[in-house]
Amino acid sequence: MSISYKLVQKKHPTKKSEPVKWYAVPNSSRPLEQKALTRAATANTTTAPIEMEAAIELLAAFIPQQLQQGHTVNVPGMGTFRLTFKSDGVEDIDKFNAGLMIKSPRVVFTPAKELRDKILHGLSFENGGVLEAGVNYASLADYRKAKGLPTPAPGGTGGGTGGSTPGGSGGQGENPLG
Repeated sequence: MSISYKLVQKKHPTKKSEPVKWYAVPNSSRPLEQKALTRAATANTTTAPIEMEAAIELLAAFIPQQLQQGHTVNVPGMGTFRLTFKSDGVEDIDKFNAGLMIKSPRVVFTPAKELRDKILHGLSFENGGVLEAGVNYASLADYRKAKGLPTPAPGGTGGGTGGSTPGGSGGQGENPLG
């Protein structure tokens, strides 16, 4: 499965003094509408799309209720939802005020290993364009042509499709933004 990305110039969020660099960002498309999603997910099964819609709606109502009660929610085969937050600290335990000191509550989803592995197995990436100064170029070749830049020689470092796999070693060129 090939995932499309766009190249975008950004400053590193923690190294503002460094010059901007080109980073790959997912070239996401709109999610499927619920009816289309349930039809596709239930294709070739005995489950009716309306049954799956109802199950999804029940789960969507159940998860917030459980999280607000302090539970972690494990959805078998999918992953785990949990609440997390930041907190200011105090030296004297009697001075802790939860209403003022607990901040930035958020929901964290951690995919199950099996789901993560199914998604990432065999993944490759293909260039889906360049976004610069609000202008969306359909391809790297279109960007080079519009800017009057030379086309790199075949086999050179030109930002081609590449068969990169996730979980690389990282490094200076790694995208710090996600």
